[in-house]
Amino acid sequence: MMAGMTETPHPLYDRHAETLNRALTAITERGYWSAYPESPSPRVYGETAAADGKAAFEAYLDGDFPLDQPGTGDRVATEASPFGLKLGVRYPHAGADALVAAASAALPAWRDAGPQARVGVCLEILDRLHKHVFELANAVQFTTGQAFVMAFQAGGAHALDRALEALAYGYAEMTRHPGTAGWEKAAGKGEPLRMTKTFHVVPRGVALVVGCNTFPTWNSYPGLFASLVTGNPVVVKPHPRAVLPLAITVRYAREVLAEAGFDPDLILLAPEAPGEKLASTLALHPAVKIVDFTGSTEYGDWLEANARQAAVYTEKAGLNTVVVDSTDDFAGMCRNLGFTLSLYSGQMCTTSQNILIPADGIATDQGHKSFDEVAAGIAAAVGKLTADPARGVEFTGAIVNDGVLARLAEVTGVGETVLESRTVEHPAFPDAVVRTPTIVKLPADATGTYSQEWFGPISFVIATDSTAHSLEILKS
Repeated sequence: MMAGMTETPHPLYDRHAETLNRALTAITERGYWSAYPESPSPRVYGETAAADGKAAFEAYLDGDFPLDQPGTGDRVATEASPFGLKLGVRYPHAGADALVAAASAALPAWRDAGPQARVGVCLEILDRLHKHVFELANAVQFTTGQAFVMAFQAGGAHALDRALEALAYGYAEMTRHPGTAGWEKAAGKGEPLRMTKTFHVVPRGVALVVGCNTFPTWNSYPGLFASLVTGNPVVVKPHPRAVLPLAITVRYAREVLAEAGFDPDLILLAPEAPGEKLASTLALHPAVKIVDFTGSTEYGDWLEANARQAAVYTEKAGLNTVVVDSTDDFAGMCRNLGFTLSLYSGQMCTTSQNILIPADGIATDQGHKSFDEVAAGIAAAVGKLTADPARGVEFTGAIVNDGVLARLAEVTGVGETVLESRTVEHPAFPDAVVRTPTIVKLPADATGTYSQEWFGPISFVIATDSTAHSLEILKS
């Protein structure tokens, strides 16, 4: 609480004070702590939690999503599941002006409520989402192509952890200065000069969150909750192929806001019609003062160059490189690399794409291994992980969109294939689009190929002159 603050504690702040205090400690100490168990075990969440969550998810399919928002005219349905499941969820559609006007009207009362009330309500939203975490996980799974356990962890528990971290940092910043201060200065023989200063946390304005296809909650929650807790209403523009996870988020957030006596239009869903380019229209709106975006470098660069009235935060493409010098556990190294290449079919910003290996080979616990033997060891590890379809699909999940398939076809012509991608039939979802990773061998001078991102189950083993050469490439 701010020194000198007269803010009345909010009931929801009191309810979640222990969680907040623990989160504040965690951001100070920087050690591991999680408020949301990442195991979907019945021993953790109860015997019926998984079935209840799946039923709640299925109730949305081929129907109108239950969300009452201002400015709604028609409805839009744009999602196609990578698992082949028919989704058909229809979302309320509104124009940019109507959404921004509603959000702007909700701002004053939320601003004036103060940090404690806002953080209490936001913590209650996280608690409500956690109660529906299986519902959320199913929505993430069937819109992104993640396997269920990964969807539960990354799209549910870990996303909530990221949201809580954002709340803790936001609350800490809002309360680290005194709310009031007495100022006094001697003025010769007369009475001293005195002032009583009052400080207010002032929100920037309407915030826009532009979601991505692969990790709609994990990537959106930090910006969403950082904006909301600091007094900024949020318009959530989901990726057209991954609307449902963020629609569920907005639904329960609006529910909590209304119960707490606030305008639910503090958070609004902005699904777009095909070809509408709603994200761009919203991003350039004069009342939008914050933009959070995860996605392509091209569009992130456009936002940074054009949304000049807003503070723009982007997470753009990643290009991750591994330098292999030597190892005292060759089998373990290959397993670890095989795992990172296979997990969610490489459709993550953290997936390793370029593996730099000296052309003369490396020293290992199994003796010297040539470049080709190292490449073959990594390929064998991938093959072992994905050989059994029932087991393999729990690593690979499904391919998120046609762009990934196009890159898989294109990469076959750029180098020598060490491991070919295979089509796998999913045991539970026969229409799922599943592909195993491909590994391609390249010389070190093929920079035009491996210096670009090949998002998906594509990686390169690159023959360098030496480890020193590998490090030079990495620096460049």
